Amino acid sequence: MASLAGTAIEFFDFYIYATAAVLVFPHLFFPNADPTTATLQSFATFSIAFFARPIGAMLFGHFGDRIGRKATLVAALLTMGLSTVAVGLLPTYAQAGIWAPLLLAACRLFQGLGLGGEWGGAVLLATENAPDSKKAWFGMFPQLGAPIGFLCSTGIFLLITETLTDEQFKAFGWRIPFIASAVLVFVGLYVRLRISETPAFQRALEKDERVRVPLATVLTQHFWLLIMGTFGALATFVLFYLMTVFALSWGISALHFTRDEFMPIQMLGVIFFAVTIPLSAWLADRFGRRTVLLWTTALIGVFGLSFETLFGSGQTFSVIMFMIIGLALMGFTYGPLGTALSEPFPVGVRYTGSSLAFNLAGIFGASLAPYIATTLATKYGVHAVGLYLTAAATLTFLALLGLGRVSGAHEPVTLRREQTT
Repeated sequence: MASLAGTAIEFFDFYIYATAAVLVFPHLFFPNADPTTATLQSFATFSIAFFARPIGAMLFGHFGDRIGRKATLVAALLTMGLSTVAVGLLPTYAQAGIWAPLLLAACRLFQGLGLGGEWGGAVLLATENAPDSKKAWFGMFPQLGAPIGFLCSTGIFLLITETLTDEQFKAFGWRIPFIASAVLVFVGLYVRLRISETPAFQRALEKDERVRVPLATVLTQHFWLLIMGTFGALATFVLFYLMTVFALSWGISALHFTRDEFMPIQMLGVIFFAVTIPLSAWLADRFGRRTVLLWTTALIGVFGLSFETLFGSGQTFSVIMFMIIGLALMGFTYGPLGTALSEPFPVGVRYTGSSLAFNLAGIFGASLAPYIATTLATKYGVHAVGLYLTAAATLTFLALLGLGRVSGAHEPVTLRREQTT
């Protein structure tokens, strides 16, 4: 529950930026550009966090593997929380000129650093306390933070847009979620400060299994495991940010849905995202993490071929089915992912290795996904966006096959060491 509370807060902070990047930032921070260019510029600031996340993974991962999971998770939450509140206090372009988008980009940078350190530690907090037969089940709890954070962020924006006029929303309403997130950060800190260190890390301390520079060990001894893990998570990131940021932007701008019409459709899809996460974890413990991920990745590739039919039509029922199917598949791939990426790495470098693989996948899969998808859809149509997803799924499928071979050289050694201890 401590891992779930922290990731839910972190993802809430992360997603309110994503929603604002579609709804208000193009108008308030890039007003001199035409609507399409302003949206692309807003997406560019959105992508900054994904380039910062691997840096956060290396920074927080180093201390997580050296001094412990607990203190590192507290620091990551503070970094993320303070950056999010700062966004709500920023001046707009009309008030500060070019400084406004620069400050926005800086806040997004620190958001990325915080989330880069959060995810790996939260997964380890859960899985390193788990029984051997329920590793995926425990590991899915921090993953549930993503749909919960998304539902809360979308819900609060929907509530505000229903309550305020467009003028009020653009004047001050958009700031409310960012500033209000301070309350959630205090709750998260309270929970995090009450937890104890994980048994696996305590054993690593007792057996002196820590390494001096975890990043160097990952790059020299587990490099191919890092590469396979990175591309093994690629389709997960591409799928999610196509179904959320790109879909919201395209649905409003090109398909002519209103905000009030499209955001509830997204929230319905995210409910299926949340439901399929525990289902996928149960299946992963029963049939194997890689098996579930391989089947889901193949289905994601097929789903990419349906973009034009389901989403491009603009028909309400088709769009609803598009969101339900896409985000249900997202749950199936996201649920076992944390356990699948963290298990193969030895305890002494597990925080660094799993965090780096996950967040490098964010660079390749998510950082530019809304930008690339918007460009493809504008030039070639929505079917091109679907082909982009199918290509990502193909790479992920191949990487998951490779991950099974590479991790086989490391995972049994790690498990035997822990069982013996």
